[in-house]
Amino acid sequence: MSTFGSLYRVTTFGESHCKAVGVIVDGCPPGLPLTEADVQPQLSRRRPGQSELTTPRDEKDRVTILSGTELGFTLGTPIALTVPNEDQRPHDYGEMDFYPRPSHADYTYLEKYGIKAGSGGGRSSARETIGRVAASAIAEKYIKMVHGIEIVAFVASVGSVSMMPFGEPNGEFPEDPDKEKAWMGTWSEWWAKLNTVSRKDVDANEVRCPDEKAAQRMRERIVKARDAKDSIGGTVVCVIRNLPTGLGEPCFDKLEAKLAHAMLSIPATKSFEIGSGLAGTTIPGHIHNDQFEASDNGKLRTMTNFSGGIQGGISNGENVYFKVGFKSVATISQAQETAKYDGTAGVLEAKGRHDPCVLPRAVPIVESMATLTIMEALMHQNARKATAVPLAAKGIEIPARLAGFKRGRE
Repeated sequence: MSTFGSLYRVTTFGESHCKAVGVIVDGCPPGLPLTEADVQPQLSRRRPGQSELTTPRDEKDRVTILSGTELGFTLGTPIALTVPNEDQRPHDYGEMDFYPRPSHADYTYLEKYGIKAGSGGGRSSARETIGRVAASAIAEKYIKMVHGIEIVAFVASVGSVSMMPFGEPNGEFPEDPDKEKAWMGTWSEWWAKLNTVSRKDVDANEVRCPDEKAAQRMRERIVKARDAKDSIGGTVVCVIRNLPTGLGEPCFDKLEAKLAHAMLSIPATKSFEIGSGLAGTTIPGHIHNDQFEASDNGKLRTMTNFSGGIQGGISNGENVYFKVGFKSVATISQAQETAKYDGTAGVLEAKGRHDPCVLPRAVPIVESMATLTIMEALMHQNARKATAVPLAAKGIEIPARLAGFKRGRE
C-alpha cells in the first residue's frame, strides 16, 4: 500500500514521469510552525543532478504546501505537499514495451496488476520517495523541537570500500585472545563516532561519507562503475540520538521491526542490521551483554551498546543505530542478454538516466524513514502514558515488585 503509519499517517502519490509527486500527511500535531523552508533542505539533499556521481536528471524538487497550514502554523488537518516533475523523458523508455528490465519491477507489477507504467518505474521508482522525505521533514521538526532527537545517516561503504574501523571483517569477534582488547577499543571508537557525527560532517563531500580518506576511495569506485556503464551498491549507517526510553510495541511491532519494515520499503534495499548485527552472532554472550550502570539523570544506562539502543523491542535510552544494505542500481547502459515479454531472447541496452550508485542520495531517505518510524512510536507511547494518568490520579499504587525496586529500597 501507499500509506505508512497509523497515528502519523503518510500517503504518497505520483509516478516517475507524471506531472507531479507528493504526499498527504494526516495526524500532524496542530500549532507546529511550518513553511516550505522547513521541508526543502532534505528534499534538496535527495534531489537528482546534484553532483557528477548522481543521475543527470535535472529536477529542482521545489515543494509547495497546498493545505493544512495557515499563517505558518499547522492546523491539525491533513497537510498536502506536492513537487512537480519538470525533467521527464518518457520517450527514453520505448524498450519497456517489449522487455521487462532485469532486476526491475516491470515484470512483477505487470503480473500483479495486469498493467504497468509505460515510462520509467512508475510507483517503483525512487522518485516516489520525495513524498516520504517531505512528510518526514515535518515530523523531524516536531521530534527535534519537543524531544531534542537527532537522526544522522551516512554512507559507510561502497562496494568493498568501507569506512568501518574494524580490524576483523565487519566487527566479528577475534578468536585470538591477544586481539580482544584492540577489538573492543575499535567498537568503543565506533560508538564514539556515532555519538558525534553530524549532517555537516556527512555533507562535507559528495559521497556523504564522514571519513574523507574513505570518501575519496568510494568516489573513485563510483566513477569506475559509471565509466564502465555499470553500477555499484553499498551500505548506509544511521544513528538516532536522544531517544526517550520506552518506544516500541511488543510483540509484533518492536522498534527494530518497525525500523526494518521502514528501511526495507525503500527502493533497492537488500539488508537491515541493528546494533552489532551479524557480527553479534560471533561475539560471546559475556561480552555482547550490555551491562547496566547508574546514569546522571537518575536512570540506568548501559556500559556498551551492542544492542543498538533497543532491548526487548523497546528503546533503552542509548543511541539507536543500524545499517542498511543497498544493491547496485538495476538500470545500467550495458547491453544485457535477456528475454522479451513474449519469451523470445533479445539484447536490452537500457536508455534513460540513472545513478551509478544510489547511496549518496539514499542518505536523506534513510533519515526520513527513521524519522517517520520514531514519530509514530512517540505518538503511540504518548497515548499510552496519557491514558494511564487518570489511574494514578485515583491513587492507585503499583506494587514495588512490579515497578522495579529503586535504589535504597530492600
